[in-house]
Amino acid sequence: MKERLQQFGGFLAGMVIPNIGALLAWGLITAFFIPVGWIPNEKFAELVGPMIKYLIPLLIGYTGGKLVQGDVRGGVVGATATMGVIVGTDIPMMLGAMIVGPLGGWAIKKLDDGLMEKIPVGFEMLYNTFSAGILGMLLVLLANVVIGPIVVAFSNAAGAAVDWLISARLLPLAAIIIEPAKILFLNNAINHGILSPLGVAAAAENGRALHFLLETNPGPGLGLLIAFYVAGKGMLKESSPGSMVIHFLGGIHEIYFPYVLAHPIMVLAMIAGGISADLWFVISNAGLVATPAPGSIFAYLAVIPPGQHFAVLTGVLIGAVVSAAVGILLLRVNPVPEEKAEE
Repeated sequence: MKERLQQFGGFLAGMVIPNIGALLAWGLITAFFIPVGWIPNEKFAELVGPMIKYLIPLLIGYTGGKLVQGDVRGGVVGATATMGVIVGTDIPMMLGAMIVGPLGGWAIKKLDDGLMEKIPVGFEMLYNTFSAGILGMLLVLLANVVIGPIVVAFSNAAGAAVDWLISARLLPLAAIIIEPAKILFLNNAINHGILSPLGVAAAAENGRALHFLLETNPGPGLGLLIAFYVAGKGMLKESSPGSMVIHFLGGIHEIYFPYVLAHPIMVLAMIAGGISADLWFVISNAGLVATPAPGSIFAYLAVIPPGQHFAVLTGVLIGAVVSAAVGILLLRVNPVPEEKAEE
């Protein structure tokens, strides 16, 4: 089950990560040019809506189709099908693109497997063109009528649940789920598959979103590595300074996951740091304009909206301090066995 979850998370990440540059470009345009941005510009702000509604879902759909089918035809069918979920909805269709993009790639792959060998010599180009066009048309209609409304309903339900948690000041409890799931390398699936689409919708309406802070916060991971440096032993202690640089400055959170897997009780330190930071974010009404990708402190600084630096950076600090304190206590009470530390 863990391997399948990791594979699924890796597949979702494989659709999104190649397009992080476009997401970051959108986030920077949003941060600078919307009415509440650093240098408001009405003309440039007109880019924000079309980029998040059309460009990014189409890129994700193309990448998903190509990932499944293996070449450009799968990407073209995936992007074409993605238009079906985009048209007729008012929300950014990143989730819809993650569904219909791979569906388009899978459908054209199956069609090719069944018919390619039966195509007469000389008609291959004709088949390639018309098969992709006809299948793309059918998938656009299916996506528009069936998949789009389902994604909208799911998004509305998820949005309502998150909004309720925010209103009830219970959102920090999400760390109880998020932090253990991250250790199983589901961080990208959680962030890009669930939190980012909700955050994009909230940011488009309010100029910033708390959702972007929940999984990406580098504070708890930094605190965990500090705990291993202070109270750990063996290779876990010796390698922690280098891992701090890679994690906090480079934004590669995966670097600290093996530390927790080597001593699973340390997930409690991550949960404590996550809950504490998220509680501060809720109290201070903090938010970012886009997903910081990768989740480094430099990416955070690039997407913090005006007036939010104290709230956001204090939350990062709180997450690091609490995670480090709890982690050091856990390592003092329940130290890593010597042979396990060396492994």
